[in-house]
Amino acid sequence: MCDACLIESVKSHMLSRRALFSGAAATTAAVAGLGLTSARPALAQSSGRVVDLTHAWDDTFPTFDGKPGILYEPAVKFAESGYQLWKLTIWEHSGTHIDAPLHFSEAGTSVDALPPEKLVCPLCIVDITAKAKDDANAMVEPEDIEAFVSAHGAIPAGSCVAFNSGWAAKVATPEFRNTPDGALAFPGFSKAATDMLAGLDVACIGVDTMSLDPGNSADFAVHFSWLPGGRFGIENLANLDQLPATGATIFIGAPKHKGGTGGPARVMAVL
Repeated sequence: MCDACLIESVKSHMLSRRALFSGAAATTAAVAGLGLTSARPALAQSSGRVVDLTHAWDDTFPTFDGKPGILYEPAVKFAESGYQLWKLTIWEHSGTHIDAPLHFSEAGTSVDALPPEKLVCPLCIVDITAKAKDDANAMVEPEDIEAFVSAHGAIPAGSCVAFNSGWAAKVATPEFRNTPDGALAFPGFSKAATDMLAGLDVACIGVDTMSLDPGNSADFAVHFSWLPGGRFGIENLANLDQLPATGATIFIGAPKHKGGTGGPARVMAVL
């Protein structure tokens, strides 16, 4: 090949690559404009601070039915074998855990089939601590969502919306689960609020209590409407009071046992 031909070939190749990268940049900008890269910019701008949103749990951790959610049995003892391990019996819905769509629908998505892209998302935190002080069964209502948007801006599609009711501070006390007379009592979402969030294409909801519905719910309206819609929830979140209302990215370490209706999860937030 002659020198002139080689030079022209190189120039042509470089121009083609420049066009390719220009097109890619334009595409990325367009996608960002549509709000489809919401998690990535949050990570790129993060300070690297990590907040653990997961309670450590054992057989004393409060559960909905009052029975231990995890049991330990020595399987190998260090004194005998030089190493040790436990055999664990775990109920899916204990500790900080996920409610998968299959939990409240016969053929919904199981926890192992949750799309990975929905497990890393922007976190929005609605503060209902004031109303929860006056009402143990306080609910997030549509007006709370509207007030959040007015104060902090639009809720991104694909995000996780959680509420901070201050209930996590009660986790070591009977009041986390019930009133002195034994009635279940803790804050939750109202169906009207979660219907609104579904309309905003929110991926999941989270609570710092043991149920998506309030303790005095008689019909589990949120469970029966939110989960069968293909969305999931996270219950018993910790440390939401250590985070701002917006700006964090949540990482949901969902378990991956096949056919699971949910399960204990390690949940982190990055600021």
